[in-house]
Amino acid sequence: MSLTLTILTPDRTVVADRPCYEVELPGACGAFGVLAGHTPLVAPLALGQIRTFSAPGVVDLQFAVSSGFVEVGPEKVFVTAQASESAAEIDVERASSAKRRAEKRLQLPHADDTDVDRAQAALARALNRLKLAELVRQS
Repeated sequence: MSLTLTILTPDRTVVADRPCYEVELPGACGAFGVLAGHTPLVAPLALGQIRTFSAPGVVDLQFAVSSGFVEVGPEKVFVTAQASESAAEIDVERASSAKRRAEKRLQLPHADDTDVDRAQAALARALNRLKLAELVRQS
């Protein structure tokens, strides 16, 4: 038995009904894996990476994901996220530029905490994308 993975963002379908053996997700309370036959659940996701496996221990695809939700069924994993992209889609220069901009914003004086929160969130997203791109490059 296998699973299918679908990842949706407000802008697009990142992946649709992708067959996989296992899906590993960045849950808000920690990473967790899903195999076929999993008990149904809905859970919040944290900023991190989604990995799919084509067989035990064999990573197939990897995706950067910002916060969202996952709905798990016995044969389906359905992710809705604010943003997601496959490792192959990550533009390292763009992510590096976003990191530099966020770091620069954090060095400026701020009128309120909103600016700091937004800059910290942008920095975290950029670092997540760069980390995934580096992991894929090394493998």
